[in-house]
Amino acid sequence: MKILIASDLYWPAVNGVASFSRNLAQGLAAKGHDVLVIAPSQTGKKYKEVDVNYAVVRTVAVPFPFYQNFMISISPYREVKKIIDDFQPDVIHIQMLLMIGQAVMKYGNKLGIPIVSTNHAMPENLMDNLRLLAPVARPINYMLKRYGTRFYAKSDYVTLPTKSAIGMFGSSVDRLTSPIEAVSNGIDLSRFTVSAPSKAIIKKFKLPTDRPIISYIGRLDAEKHLSVLIRAFEMILAKTEAHLLIVGFGTDSDNLRLLAYELGLSEYITFTGRVSDEEIVELHKVGAVYCMPSPAELQSIATLEAMASGQPIVAVDAGALNELCQQKRNGYLCDQDDEQQIADGLFKIITDSKLRQTMSQESVAIAATHDLKNTIKRFEEIYSDLIKA
Repeated sequence: MKILIASDLYWPAVNGVASFSRNLAQGLAAKGHDVLVIAPSQTGKKYKEVDVNYAVVRTVAVPFPFYQNFMISISPYREVKKIIDDFQPDVIHIQMLLMIGQAVMKYGNKLGIPIVSTNHAMPENLMDNLRLLAPVARPINYMLKRYGTRFYAKSDYVTLPTKSAIGMFGSSVDRLTSPIEAVSNGIDLSRFTVSAPSKAIIKKFKLPTDRPIISYIGRLDAEKHLSVLIRAFEMILAKTEAHLLIVGFGTDSDNLRLLAYELGLSEYITFTGRVSDEEIVELHKVGAVYCMPSPAELQSIATLEAMASGQPIVAVDAGALNELCQQKRNGYLCDQDDEQQIADGLFKIITDSKLRQTMSQESVAIAATHDLKNTIKRFEEIYSDLIKA
């Protein structure tokens, strides 16, 4: 099949949309399909590149001020039209409803090409980073969801990564005439496994080996509520020795470092900044427990990667996280922004080796049901059925 993937957020951006879209492209290409990705330029100018086993066409783009390293294509319709005319895809898979997604949807509908759309984002992912709009966040969230419903209604098939994510659409789902299905983002279980971290990674980031490490890997943006994790960590240090590892970068990075300094925690927290894909794999092996304080997750690939690496989870009981972090099975669920509950959950796990081992095994078992191979296979089936229809 000739498969066109369109995403307004794409590698080397670091987020769930970019990670899934790239994993999907590589996985489909590895199965012998002809894959082309349309994504915003990283330089501003249009160009084409090869990423491992498939091609990426980059459209003219400008920086988006609210996310680090996020470029956005303002008016890509003409570029999109030419790319689609040249490639002549059998099926299109849209990952976002921004400018590229809109242009691809419009021209794909015009040509009658089957279109699959996947929703990865909640309005809160944007609104938490636009703090000036906080007083009107609720009506804006409502309007964005209504807009999303109209956008996805133009697709032939709609997917979200979890059943919970479908539930978050609420009554909007009833207004969709296209089939809708939960298909996990999946992770590569051949990469994320239970094993000791390399000595090189410990040395590079000067991580302690004489105390348990609580880890977070992902974007450092306001929507992730990482200040709550830092304050919970302060409570833990009052009772036992521990270290906090925060991996990633984002618009909230400076604020989080300042908070750690003001609380006198700087020597107990490692901020790595941006790291390579290979280093992420190793850093997931370091933690004794992984914490996800974000209340706006439609799945969370980073949490899945931590689970496959053998980490118990402490997470907010919001979004779709309760499908991954299952209460008292592989971790603890907490109320949103409840520092005490998060601290209590983390403390129980890092101070009870038997509990940690049991929860670690359960995390691995749950993660095993999210193999990327199964995700690729399911999308192949969806594409094939739409092409035949």
